[in-house]
Amino acid sequence: MSQYYFDHAASAPRRDEVTAAMAPWMHGVVGNPSGSHRAAREASRAVEEARDVVAAFVGAEPGGVIFTAGGTESCTLALRGVALAHRRSHERTTLVVSAIEHHAVLDTARSLAEEFESVRVREVGVDADGVLDVGALYETLDDTVALVSVMAANNETGVLQPLDAVAAAVRERAPEATVTHSDAVAAAPWLDLAQYCAGIDAVSICAHKLGGPVNAGALVVRADVNLVAVTPGGGQERGRRGGTVDVAACVGLAAALRCVEEDRVRGEVRVRAHQARLRASLARMPGARITAEGAATLPGTLHVTFEGLASDELLFLLDRDGVCASAASSCSSGAAGASHVLAAMGVAPARARGALRLTMGRETSDDDVTAVVAALTRAVDRLRDATGPGV
Repeated sequence: MSQYYFDHAASAPRRDEVTAAMAPWMHGVVGNPSGSHRAAREASRAVEEARDVVAAFVGAEPGGVIFTAGGTESCTLALRGVALAHRRSHERTTLVVSAIEHHAVLDTARSLAEEFESVRVREVGVDADGVLDVGALYETLDDTVALVSVMAANNETGVLQPLDAVAAAVRERAPEATVTHSDAVAAAPWLDLAQYCAGIDAVSICAHKLGGPVNAGALVVRADVNLVAVTPGGGQERGRRGGTVDVAACVGLAAALRCVEEDRVRGEVRVRAHQARLRASLARMPGARITAEGAATLPGTLHVTFEGLASDELLFLLDRDGVCASAASSCSSGAAGASHVLAAMGVAPARARGALRLTMGRETSDDDVTAVVAALTRAVDRLRDATGPGV
């Protein structure tokens, strides 16, 4: 059976260039980059070259790149590291996050508030299209705010967030030392982060959403960010993350970023056309509603809900036809639960229950789109027939 992969937002197909770049660091002697002998120096050189690539991709200095084990750790380090640093000199520490953040951000913020009485969390809502309410954000800012975290683009809906307005609000309303952070994991395959995140102090990315290896990522910070190591010990990464650096992971992340830079513009044009075709086809299906029609979205993401249907049933039938898709975020273990993102947007539970996320990449073809439309048409028709008239 043919496979039609529409789950790039969960994990993108590994690029050949990444595999080739990582190969020399996957066997034999791989020196510890912290050492001083020849093998260690070679490993250190590879890591520092990768650091330069990551820094340029985000528009920062190489010294601000902290290699991590992925997007979740990068977000955790940003929030927890900044909060712990802030607590050392302040009686109250406030973390401001959007209500649609990935759980890597939301759960870290909430756990800090549970752990420390001096820490509190303020969650800012979004409009019906899932775009941050900047006015509401402005009202949350006071002299206790240590960090404001707003993702560049939502990982479920693909909706772009107004980072320039976020940065401006923080500069105007919050203390000078307040850190802005953006989870740019979903955005990195499609946006020029050096431009889009130019006003943001700390940016999280990961490799496997870019066609790189899993367990590879980075938190990129500007020079003036005060950050406490969440994993101390050894002094690696300038004392901001202990532990021996994985040379292969760093090289793989850099190789993936190089590929993205090379084909971003050409790939966007092609995938935008696929997105428009999918949107038009899905909008004609019974009970379907395209999510966030009034907002700008990533080119590779199309989110839709089906009134009266269930996501798990849709995904089961699609899988039988060789279509790989998801209901929402694919970063949680186990069965999909209710989407906090759709709830924040005011989507009714009955409709949210039939959510479907189709995400594409550079290799998605016209034939793939034809196949997924046909498979989804069959799935919807079959489920409508099973539920009977009036649904």
